[in-house]
Amino acid sequence: MSRTKAFVTGAVVLVMLAILLSLGTWQVQRLHWKESLLAQIDSRRNAEPLDLTEAEQVMAKGEDAEYLHVRVSGTFDHSRERHFFATFEGQSGFYIYTPLALADGRQLWVNRGFVPYDLKEAGKRAAGQVPGEVTLTGYVRARLEAKPSSLLPDNEPAKNIFYWKDWQVMTTSVGLTPAEVLPFFVDADARVANPGGLPKGGVTQFDLPNNHLQYAVTWYGLAAALVAVSGLMLFRRKT
Repeated sequence: MSRTKAFVTGAVVLVMLAILLSLGTWQVQRLHWKESLLAQIDSRRNAEPLDLTEAEQVMAKGEDAEYLHVRVSGTFDHSRERHFFATFEGQSGFYIYTPLALADGRQLWVNRGFVPYDLKEAGKRAAGQVPGEVTLTGYVRARLEAKPSSLLPDNEPAKNIFYWKDWQVMTTSVGLTPAEVLPFFVDADARVANPGGLPKGGVTQFDLPNNHLQYAVTWYGLAAALVAVSGLMLFRRKT
């Protein structure tokens, strides 16, 4: 092998090795970030509920409020509920999002929980349409600024079927203005027991995929394999 070819080969190997090691290190960093995030979610999930005003103070500081456990009181406007297509415990159906009128006149979208597909219409589960003022606990969930994936179908507000949480359209489609609705959602937790058992609360997903250790091992493993193969080739060339 000529010196020029050997130099080029060595340079390519070093570049590839640097890339593989960088990818592995990046995944280790992502692993630490994800573990910290999961620990925060677990802490918030098991904390005693905050008053809604306390959660708003967190957001006012520009801090992340996702999964904060809160307590809210108000009156549901069941005539304005929106239906989010979902699968829960292996069954297809809908999450029922209903505006909760707060004492100060503002509205808050509450994910009351799951109903089976054939019970989409409120008249088929009238017992769960609780009247009057209610107090419930749940978890703060952020609004989405755009459809999270092009693979998702477009929302169908006219049919009251949503495939992603478009807070803006959910709000305007029921005649509310964004100015009067809090810019986030609250998922009712499992403590909420509606008459008739529906909607069924406690649908919040807390498990986030965490495969970063596997990815890191893969990249570092490829780096080790590259070093081994390169070393073997160099050894054979010298012998």
